[in-house]
Amino acid sequence: MEDTLRRRVLVVSSSPRPDGNSRALGEALLEGAQEAGHEGDLADLNDVMRGGFLRDCRRCRRADGSCSIEDDFEAFLRDRVAPADAIVYATPLYWYGTAAVLKNYFDRMVCFISGSYPHHEAMTAGLTGKRSALLLSSEERFPGAALGVIAQLQEVSRYLHHEFVGVVNGIGNKRGEVALDPLDPLAAARDLGRRMFDLYYSDFDIASVRPNAVWARAASNAHDVAVGVYEDV
Repeated sequence: MEDTLRRRVLVVSSSPRPDGNSRALGEALLEGAQEAGHEGDLADLNDVMRGGFLRDCRRCRRADGSCSIEDDFEAFLRDRVAPADAIVYATPLYWYGTAAVLKNYFDRMVCFISGSYPHHEAMTAGLTGKRSALLLSSEERFPGAALGVIAQLQEVSRYLHHEFVGVVNGIGNKRGEVALDPLDPLAAARDLGRRMFDLYYSDFDIASVRPNAVWARAASNAHDVAVGVYEDV
């Protein structure tokens, strides 16, 4: 069933180029989200995280437990990430990984979910329980090139109790070149934005209880609609 609630979608852009290809994918996704009636927000991590990389928290944490790195990261987590219902990570593929500032985003998050931070409980509650997705721009279309980034974002999402619902990979190197990709990743990003809260999500393990049928229209017996132990289909 289509989700008609108005939600907030935050694109976290990490490219050092403000007119880069991953940023274009993020803007396209927000267009789709707004078409679906959701609120869209885009943040450039390069503007937020000006204070540098993660340091030794035991040395640089202030006596009151606050982080001594002087930039806008704490306020960004509190005021823009925590209220969002979906977080979309937009990054170029650099050396088969994310842009450095996105890795720094995850590294420095630990400062604010650690028990040493005075508001860690509220911050942890605000950072968890969302939907997430990945927008990736790369010069290569070789299938293995993006696997490391996808795996990392899947595990980060699982750790944060996020539902990781999609990946769009646009091919391009020059600024804006992603628009010329014949597979039209900008359209795919818009569609992901439109369907962000409607897409089917699952992450089963051996103990998961679920109906035998994934889609209600495929149900033909009681086991297909009842939630229970998996049975032969």
